[in-house]
Amino acid sequence: MTMLGPAAFVGQWRLQRTITDRLGGQTGRLVGQAVFTQAGQGVLAYQETGDLRIGDGPVMVAMRRYLWVFDAGGVAVQFGDGAAFHRFIPTGHAAGTDHPCGDDLYRVEYDFTRWPIWRATWVVHGPRKDYTSVSDYGP
Repeated sequence: MTMLGPAAFVGQWRLQRTITDRLGGQTGRLVGQAVFTQAGQGVLAYQETGDLRIGDGPVMVAMRRYLWVFDAGGVAVQFGDGAAFHRFIPTGHAAGTDHPCGDDLYRVEYDFTRWPIWRATWVVHGPRKDYTSVSDYGP
């Protein structure tokens, strides 16, 4: 499988996420959309919005923004303010680089093997957080 470039991601994606919070003993579900728009040469702006419910709690509106910067080595994902988040290669099963946040550690794996359906799985461990987040994307 060849590396996916920016053009493969541009547009709107259905997004479904399940969050298994081991620390809080709850499950969260998000249903929404992710939109990639051109933000420069080899740069995509990522914005997701959705309805999030954690356990039996009320539905909340959730939103995230990132920048995906494509280069010969893959994708550098940045927070909205340009700070580094992680890197990955958009092909097959792709482990991203770890992201320490204080004493918590974020690990991600992407799965592009069923393209254009793809998945991002985050496993987060630390003193303040202990959860797995599985995000499924599709056209």
